[in-house]
Amino acid sequence: MIQGTTPDLEETRQWGVTSGRWFTQEEMEGATKVVLVGQTVVANLFPGSDPVGQVIRVRETPLTVIGVLERKGQSSWGQDQDDTVVIPITTAKKRVLGPSHPRAESVNVITVRVRDGENMKAVEEEIRQLVRQRHRLQPYQEDDFWIRNLSEMLQAEEESSRVLTMLLAAIASVSLLVGGIGIMNIMLVSVTERTREIGLRMAVGARGRDILTQFLVEAVTLSLIGGMIGIVLGVGGSYAIAYLAAWRTLINAQAIVLAFSFSATVGIFFGFYPARKASLLNPIEALRYE
Repeated sequence: MIQGTTPDLEETRQWGVTSGRWFTQEEMEGATKVVLVGQTVVANLFPGSDPVGQVIRVRETPLTVIGVLERKGQSSWGQDQDDTVVIPITTAKKRVLGPSHPRAESVNVITVRVRDGENMKAVEEEIRQLVRQRHRLQPYQEDDFWIRNLSEMLQAEEESSRVLTMLLAAIASVSLLVGGIGIMNIMLVSVTERTREIGLRMAVGARGRDILTQFLVEAVTLSLIGGMIGIVLGVGGSYAIAYLAAWRTLINAQAIVLAFSFSATVGIFFGFYPARKASLLNPIEALRYE
């Protein structure tokens, strides 16, 4: 990464230099051999010591470390943003790449940060006009460059996340439907096998709502047991992935409570029909059932 700006103190804090300083105007103009390093570089090259003042080599060119960048972690696509070094663009052109390098005079990427409160669209248009002017493009010619707005990138990522969430919700809905139908079938079989028992209970004074409550409780208990098994498997799988793949996982207690409550709801919804069927049985016919 080549950085060719000279921000003031406030901008330096915004760029995130945790120790040391940013490039001065003299260092920029004089192509001084200085460098800023990320936290991963510090951990690999200077474990347990202060990197400021140390010398590292970039393409066989010795550069003095004058500052350490603030930790940023991984990007959304998994790139380590702390495994980086930043040098003045003049130093890169004249000392690191050298004037004979075919790309020494070219800049592939320019990163611009807009101050808070500024109109990002207006700034983007100003940048476009400036780059077109520097590239000597005529009004009828198309841009030979492209500008990406982080807001648009964030919007695209949110859209992708929304689609993925809908896909996962559809898969979960199918799983719940299959599980609910399974609970309903089990309860219907239970009602059929216990018809004489139901008739006997009604004959000794049990009311229809008592039978309804009994089978609803059984359906809810069955679904809650399945929910607990699912929670144990989910938590265990998360810890196993974190241990084996070294991935950081986060378990939300509210999500577990919500899943447990939803299991009870599924039991009530799919268990109501068998329970209702049992509560409407005729006691005499139920006692005669073989």
